[in-house]
Amino acid sequence: MAIQNPKDVFVKLLSDVRRREERSSEILEEISDLCENAAVKEALESRIFLKGQILNTLDRCFALIGREPIPSDTRLQDVFLEHFRQELAEIKMPAARNLYILAKAKHLIHLHVGEYVALTAMADITNHYGVGVMLEACLAENLALVERTRRLIRRVVEGEIANRLAA
Repeated sequence: MAIQNPKDVFVKLLSDVRRREERSSEILEEISDLCENAAVKEALESRIFLKGQILNTLDRCFALIGREPIPSDTRLQDVFLEHFRQELAEIKMPAARNLYILAKAKHLIHLHVGEYVALTAMADITNHYGVGVMLEACLAENLALVERTRRLIRRVVEGEIANRLAA
């Protein structure tokens, strides 16, 4: 697709975000399967559920602008997942594994936050204010996930400290 105007750029970026959201759900499923901590696993499964809602919202955005998603590249996530698998295999301590899993999940979310900030601006530039509202809702959801992950990281660390003090 030749990009000739701001709307084409918007469709390209929106398509990229949709594909990355889809791919990040797959990545979170794999990460969740590797997780040993029940609270972390539950949090990851909840994120997967919410990603489904975000995908529905993005599909609605495409309907509102009267366009279809265009093919997108997933190499970034493929490399991320490959690197994640290699490093996780080297971590033997359960608490460290849980922290690593949470840190990588947080990295994925932060990537999406930046994309939604840019997309919201693009929605305004292309006069799709309703789409901007939906994208801001996706942004808010991702920001909430960042905060919940931060709290969960703190909880895992506090639990590990308590275990060490008890020993």
